Order: sequence, then C-alpha cells, then structure tokens
Amino acid sequence: MMFRRWLKAAERVDDLVPPAPELGNEVLIDDHWLIRLAGPLFAVLSLLLIPWIAFLATVLPSRQLSRHYDFAWAGFDGMLLIALAATAYFALRRSRNLSVAASSAGTLLIVDAWFDVLTARHRQLAVSIAFAIFIELPLAALCWWLSKQTQAIAEKRIALLLPRVSRGKARLRRDAERAGSLETGQPGRRVGFGRRSAESAHTETTDAGPDDLRSDT
Repeated sequence: MMFRRWLKAAERVDDLVPPAPELGNEVLIDDHWLIRLAGPLFAVLSLLLIPWIAFLATVLPSRQLSRHYDFAWAGFDGMLLIALAATAYFALRRSRNLSVAASSAGTLLIVDAWFDVLTARHRQLAVSIAFAIFIELPLAALCWWLSKQTQAIAEKRIALLLPRVSRGKARLRRDAERAGSLETGQPGRRVGFGRRSAESAHTETTDAGPDDLRSDT
C-alpha cells in the first residue's frame, strides 16, 4: 500500500534526527505515528512552498476587489477574539494549555498587523502602522513570551521531579512495565532508557504528597 510505504520512509527520516535534549524527552518520548510523520511531511511542504511563493509574487495582481472583504476581516477578528480569550483563561488557570493558546494568539496578532498595514488605504496607513508598532506587535511578543515561559515552567517541574525518579529507577522500570503503555500512540513495548526511551513511565511522585515534594525541593 502506497501510504504504508510513505509512512515507513517518513519514519526512517525521523530516525535520522535525534530528539531534542529536553528534560521531557528524558522521561517520555512521543513516538505516535502522526508525530513521526509530521516532521518529514512538514519539511517537504515547507520546501514546496518556496516555488509557490515565487509564483504568487510574479503572477498575482497588485490590487484586486474582494466580494467578501468585510466577512473576511470580521471572521479573522472573531478567531483572534477566541485566541485572546483562551490565552486569558489559561493564564488565569496557570494551565499548560497556555502555551498553545498564547502561540496561536501571537501568530494571529502578527498576521493582523501584516494585513492591516499592507491593505490600508493611503490615509489610514499611518494609523495602521502605529497600531502595529505600539499594540499588535508588542502583544504578539508578550504572547510568545507566555508560551515560552509555560514551557520553561513545565521543564522546571520535571527537573524538580527527576531526582526522585533517579533514586527509584528500579521501581520506575517495574511500574512502567506493569502499566503497559501511556497514550503516546504506541502499543505496549518494553521500556528502555536510550534514544527512544521510556515509552511508558510512572514516576514515584504520583503518590507523593505536598510534604514529600517540599522535602525534596
């Protein structure tokens, strides 16, 4: 089957690139087949986009009337509203989902600034540039910082827990074998601690109370 051959080729490419040296990968590496496919797939798509960008730059007209210009902008601002509201909610909740929401909001704010400036009429251009410089781009930078900060805090949490894991590695292996596999898209496989390490893992901190954590930190 063609899809199966493509999937195996993508997995071979994925195996050539080592996982990022991050604390999360020391505990569990996501080997879901969609994750293994995503890297090679999006690499190919990004390469295909280069000639497409050159084609559009030379073929498209410099001006064009749009029948649904109002709905396009209203719909876009609706998506921006959802992204900003989600960022606010997850920030208030200190949720790990803040990283996704803030990244989405930051991206939409950059796109908003781009099209606000490039589609502005001559008399509105100064206002659009001012909005982009003083409002949209600073908010986008804040959103990207929120995303990075959320990831950094997640890694710090793992770093605080890893000493407990290293002291009880035998128990970690035993519990992981007993648990089968976590939801990483893979059926139960034997646990290893190498490159594709620990498909399934329970840390002994799952049953540790607040007093235990305080004593280690």
